[in-house]
Parts: sequence; C-alpha cells; structure tokens
Amino acid sequence: MCEANAYLIKDGTEKVIMESVDILRAEDDSIYLQNIFGERVEIKAHVKEMNLVDHRILLVED
Repeated sequence: MCEANAYLIKDGTEKVIMESVDILRAEDDSIYLQNIFGERVEIKAHVKEMNLVDHRILLVED
C-alpha cells in the first residue's frame, strides 16, 4: 500500500490531520487531501516534506 499519514506542523509540534492519504492536490492557496475511506480535508498550508518510504507528509500552516 502506498498511503501516507499527513501531519501538520504548528508551534513546532506535529499533529496527525489525516491517516491513509492517497490523494494530495495543491489548490490555489490550500492543500486538498483525501484518504482511502473517502474522507476529505482542505487546509491552508504548504508541503514541507513528503517521505513516501516512511509514509509521511509534513505540512506547515500558512
């Protein structure tokens, strides 16, 4: 499986915002995430790092 967990870095702390993400799309000023269960999140953030070997997506709030 190629899903990853998405974490939001805020005040130096990582918080899981979505597990099993399989779609990540950059929108105009936000990031759209969707997981294998059909759950969706849109957040004003940018990608800091994607480590697909470790199944981690790090986002920083704008």
